[in-house]
Order: sequence, then structure tokens, then C-alpha cells
Amino acid sequence: MAASVDPLVVGRVIGDVVDMFVPSVGMSVYYGSKHVTNGCDVKPSMATSPPKLNITGHSDELYTLVMTDPDAPSPSEPRMREWVHWIVVDIPGGTNPAQGMEILPYMGPRPPVGIHRYIMVLFQQKAPLGLVEQPPTRANFNTRLFAGNLDLGLPVATIYFNCQKEPASRRR
Repeated sequence: MAASVDPLVVGRVIGDVVDMFVPSVGMSVYYGSKHVTNGCDVKPSMATSPPKLNITGHSDELYTLVMTDPDAPSPSEPRMREWVHWIVVDIPGGTNPAQGMEILPYMGPRPPVGIHRYIMVLFQQKAPLGLVEQPPTRANFNTRLFAGNLDLGLPVATIYFNCQKEPASRRR
């Protein structure tokens, strides 16, 4: 199982966003037909709508999903780290975020400059969370602090992808 964490170390997801953890729940992410794997490239135009995301686990277990960009506004000066793109709580195991309660609506990647990492972190809840207060702003979100405030513990799954601004289309 430790081998599945290696790309998270190499991509500095562990360190910048989450602490070292042992994955214990399966999470699959697709943007259209593109299967998202750690470190892969996804074009912003492919990710304007929420991904098809499925988690394993039992239906009596609940999960929280957080998606952030730790490289906002630019990887060399991430002064808005982390920019939160999506928060869903109370997702039953064996289902997807549509079965949970969306706290912060999905916002697709829009990297202004450089290659940004987009990180989806899954936590197992100890109990139903119900109504969770929406962050006052998407900028300067802190996944660790959020998890700590809700007593979520360490992640049980994490997937990240890279994304960069697409060149302007040349239509005539």
C-alpha cells in the first residue's frame, strides 16, 4: 500500500496539503472518459463540470471530500494557498458525491499561470456532519485545519492532477 503514496510525496501533496497517511479507501475519478491518476494532466476545458467520482467503503460509513489548488495564484508565489474548489460531506460509502451534502459548489480549474496541482482529499467521518459552515472565501483554505475542526483525522484517499491554462482557441 505504501507504493500508492509515493506520487503524493513526489508531487509534494504530502507536505503542502496533507500529512503522511496510509490509503484505506478506493477512490476513482473520471473527467469524461479520462481516468485521473496521480500526477496526470487534465485540461481545464475537460474539468468544467464535477468529475465522476466513486468511492468504495460500506454504505453505513460516511465520507468528506475536499478539492483544493495549493498553487494559487501561481506555483512560484502560492500566496492564496489553498484555493478550495469543492467540499461535500456525508457521502455514503460505495457511492459518489451526488449522494452527499454539498457545502461548497464545484468550481472547475482555472489556473492563471503555470502548472497547478488540483487535489481531491477524502476523509472518513466519525459521525454525520450535517450542516457545515461554508468557508467565508475560497482563498487561503487549509485542508488540515478544516479536517481538524471537524475531527476527521488523516485522509483515507487522495488523488491529484496537474492543470495549466489552455492556449486561446484560434477560430476564424
